[in-house]
Amino acid sequence: MTIPPCTDSMLKDGTFDGKTIIVTGGGTGLGRSMGQYIAQLGGNLVICGRRADVIAESAAEMAEATGANVMGQACDVRDPEQVEALIDAAIEKFGSVEGLINNAAGNFICPTERLSYNAFNTIVDIVLRGTSNCTLAMGKRWIEAEQRGSFLNIVTTYAWTGSGYVVPSAVSKAGVLALTRSLASEWGKYGIRLNAVAPGPFPTEGAWSRLMPDALKETFDASHRIPVGRVGEHQELANLAAYLMSDYSAYINGDCITIDGGEWVRAAGQFNGLEAVSSEQWDQLQASMKPKKG
Repeated sequence: MTIPPCTDSMLKDGTFDGKTIIVTGGGTGLGRSMGQYIAQLGGNLVICGRRADVIAESAAEMAEATGANVMGQACDVRDPEQVEALIDAAIEKFGSVEGLINNAAGNFICPTERLSYNAFNTIVDIVLRGTSNCTLAMGKRWIEAEQRGSFLNIVTTYAWTGSGYVVPSAVSKAGVLALTRSLASEWGKYGIRLNAVAPGPFPTEGAWSRLMPDALKETFDASHRIPVGRVGEHQELANLAAYLMSDYSAYINGDCITIDGGEWVRAAGQFNGLEAVSSEQWDQLQASMKPKKG
């Protein structure tokens, strides 16, 4: 039986009044969904991405949809100077920044032996180096200004399990998870919290199409491998992300919350594949295992 999603808004209106949140990779996909929900809850929103035209269009659409102040700026998170310029612009426009969601990423499926050095390094640079660039740039400013702040890093469940065919991403996300937990301990004394979210399958037009092309969709049908029988809805992730960025989660620090319908724990269990055994087959197995009298 499929467990249906709840796509209602979880937090009350005005949760982010007076607060400015930056979302990297915020013009499309999950970044856009998380950012738009924060704007809907009253926050000033700053989104960035490498494609200036996409970011400008998305910012205008999100502002119209929410009535919030949404600023868009082109930024390649691999370049520290561009990251510093993004934060400068956000502070100049809104006065301060209270939170940053490190969502910008890159990924594709490929046998690792077929990857070039450049392809491998590109993913590591975007995901790990980009996250560290943004975290250092924003964190140093908060510490200097004696200002509280909150980071949310988007990782994956294979950050701790590992996964073939997406090795550059697995390596990078593992590093981001270590960064999250390390700085949660080190920077907590400054009033800075760091948490992570590990989403399972949440289909998007961009990343999802690259990771799950049509030829593989039937083989990797979510209803076959996810216990709740479906993929995630964007509002489910947006609710969780907004909560972790809000003051309601002030006592959560250094954690990574998985939102994948139970996908990774099913894959991890040695005998979970026995779900394929029918009721009739179980009858036969159990009958054969009963001790014989005499």
